[in-house]
Amino acid sequence: MSWHATPDPEAGDMTACDALEMAILAPSKDLGGFEVRRALPTAKRRLVGPFIFLDQMGPSVLAPGTGVDVRPHPHIGLSTLTYLFDGAMMHRDSLGIVQKIKPGEVNFMMAGRGIVHSERSPLEDRPDGPRLYGLQAWVASPSENEEDAPAFVHHSGDEQPVVHDTGARVRVIAGTMLGATAPLKTLSPTIFADVALAAGAAVPLDDTYEERAVYVLKGEVAIAGQTFGPGQLLVFRPGDRISIRATEDTRLAIIGGDALDGKRYIWWNFVSSRQDRIEQAKHEWATAKFDIVPGETEFIPLPA
Repeated sequence: MSWHATPDPEAGDMTACDALEMAILAPSKDLGGFEVRRALPTAKRRLVGPFIFLDQMGPSVLAPGTGVDVRPHPHIGLSTLTYLFDGAMMHRDSLGIVQKIKPGEVNFMMAGRGIVHSERSPLEDRPDGPRLYGLQAWVASPSENEEDAPAFVHHSGDEQPVVHDTGARVRVIAGTMLGATAPLKTLSPTIFADVALAAGAAVPLDDTYEERAVYVLKGEVAIAGQTFGPGQLLVFRPGDRISIRATEDTRLAIIGGDALDGKRYIWWNFVSSRQDRIEQAKHEWATAKFDIVPGETEFIPLPA
């Protein structure tokens, strides 16, 4: 399956300046051996479609004998979407799921009314120093699904549709793009795609989804004469068809979907349409009311 990667001159100007609503530079932070850039939420933009959180992890190589150890912690009212470009992580949760994720695969954990999970570097990767490079996003649930039973799904790399054309490769992780539909079932219309472009290649960004953004991981893209580099989240206005062109070898992620059905509150790892539900979750974690992760004895305490 392919598309024409070069912008069609007969299609008119698909990269008008007013199509870009804002550009956000994600700040970086060192978390004890690996770098994280947080693109969402920010003061300028809280959500893009249902995406309320977007972190770039790495690229990093940790010291030999060490690893990432994110102790058990809770979530409500959201789904975590984890996608790696390099390295591996072990997921364990209070449903009893143990799942290793590798590059090109997707872990999608639906917290619903409450779930607890840990994320750790695999033991076999630690002697030589584990690598970590990927994205983790939180997808806020529609209000009618916030109290659903928690669930977890994993899709291997060969399940994700990949669309190729000259100088371009698009792996569709959620939703539909360029005629390809991912197997991942989300709770509301959602798009998430991993795009690699050679210098000079382009990918069209249609108006299928109400809200859309492009996050540049490496390289540089040009839009209407402006260029944007790594760590920038480009948020586009609804309704415009856009062409994203790479000025050098580039990797980017496309995220978005339909706008949520109302305001969302976010505190620590909790997301809800109700402030009182956040307070309830805080009390439940502080008083050990959440289910535990089998085999895990550590946990992250409720922040002060």
